[in-house]
Amino acid sequence: MPQQRINIRMIKDILRLKYSAKLSHEAIARSLGISKGVVAKYLGMAGAARLDWAAVAELDEAGLERRLLGRSSAETAVIQPDFPRVHIELRRKGVTLMLLWQEYRAAHEGRRTWAYTQFCEHYKTFTKRLKRSMRQHRRAGEKLFIDYAGSTLALADGSRAQVFVAAMGASSYTFACATTDQSMRSWLAAMARALAFYGGVPQLIVPDNPRALVSNACRYEPQINETVRDFARHYGVSILPARPYSPQDKASAESAVQVVTRWIVARLRHQVLADVHAADAALSALLPSLNERPFQKLDGSRASLFAALDSPALTSLPAQPWQWAIFRTVKAHIDYHVEVERHRYSVPHALVGLELQVRITDALVEVLYRGQRVACHVRSSQRGGLTTRDEHMPAAHRAHKQWTPERLIHWGQGIGANTGQFVVQLLHRFRHPEHGYRSCLGLLSLAKHYGPQRLEAACTLALELHAGHYRHVREILFNGRDLIARSHSAPEWVAPAHENLRGAANYQ
Repeated sequence: MPQQRINIRMIKDILRLKYSAKLSHEAIARSLGISKGVVAKYLGMAGAARLDWAAVAELDEAGLERRLLGRSSAETAVIQPDFPRVHIELRRKGVTLMLLWQEYRAAHEGRRTWAYTQFCEHYKTFTKRLKRSMRQHRRAGEKLFIDYAGSTLALADGSRAQVFVAAMGASSYTFACATTDQSMRSWLAAMARALAFYGGVPQLIVPDNPRALVSNACRYEPQINETVRDFARHYGVSILPARPYSPQDKASAESAVQVVTRWIVARLRHQVLADVHAADAALSALLPSLNERPFQKLDGSRASLFAALDSPALTSLPAQPWQWAIFRTVKAHIDYHVEVERHRYSVPHALVGLELQVRITDALVEVLYRGQRVACHVRSSQRGGLTTRDEHMPAAHRAHKQWTPERLIHWGQGIGANTGQFVVQLLHRFRHPEHGYRSCLGLLSLAKHYGPQRLEAACTLALELHAGHYRHVREILFNGRDLIARSHSAPEWVAPAHENLRGAANYQ
């Protein structure tokens, strides 16, 4: 009860006890819990105003105040602060009750206002009349609360669409969308959509402790998944799960889920939606009616508070949206490749033997070493395949890769036609021509040792003998068989004369 009404009523009680009950000053003071000096003061003022009990009994408190104090209640009334505005302003960063009290006193200078202690007490009384969700002191742009609603939406195929809900802490501006499940991928995709909906990034995202996001729901040091940390790094936001069994830590999320369930999901309870995309569209269509609905005990709506409080305090979204990624720990093999999903990707050869981290998105495979990206490849679905970049190879391996079937054949033909034909034969012997590279390079070394003329002669002899291996040419050169002169036309064979040999005439 305001102090002015108490004072006037007490004055009337003093006059009643003195003039009607005929009590002494001491008895009146003891009865009302005041000092004898206060009793004497107001009885003296009543005597000066020539008031007796008969006159006082007919006056109301305002009339008694005018007769006794010479001022009207309008002149002496305390200017009431705009506590709904005070409550909203407190959500701005750096705003305190002391600052708001000083602004209140300055705005009503020369009028009767509350002292700071009374200002705080009356504000506390005001907040007790508000809903639980509106009593939370959230800083603008500080926290985004997220959760899944318990209610789901029916789909035509008999399944149920899950309803993801997010709410800003200061304004309670609410976002909702439909997902197929509550997997980690669905959680993070919905969180990315929520940030795009708000057009900025808060300081903290506060989920519950879902197993999809939190690997260890510790009260003091919760552990989140590496993919979730990658999401947080991309958006420059911290993800702080609420304490287990502490619903007060996420009261805004609980309230938002309740509001979405009552004002949106309940309206769709009789509809059977075609698929999750139809469910998502139905939720989006009803969101404006929720966010623009006026508050009952505060001025404005969720949308207006968001525009005034949260939106200016959010940081900018990154240029590129986050892409789903999973992480694996791998080791670089001796062939400077790492294996991911049965496919091998090259890394710089200096990292052979070291443990590396692989970030796998839908389109790319990124290899990280101590947080730095050292390789990036287009993701391949070919099992058993190989993706190699030249800059990852040692110098000797890059030189070896420069040999191609065409180059090897051209080199062989430069020595001689038969050498070129023998190179083609070597390459065709294998299913993959690369397997014949070593044999062809072996021929190159033979040309350096024995000379191109002898190599051409050895290849000619090997082709005549149908010998198709590198070692056959090497043995011909080593034994000097290419140096033996041989006729280019074989002599005609003549059967020897013998009595036991019969000619064709014997069979006619």
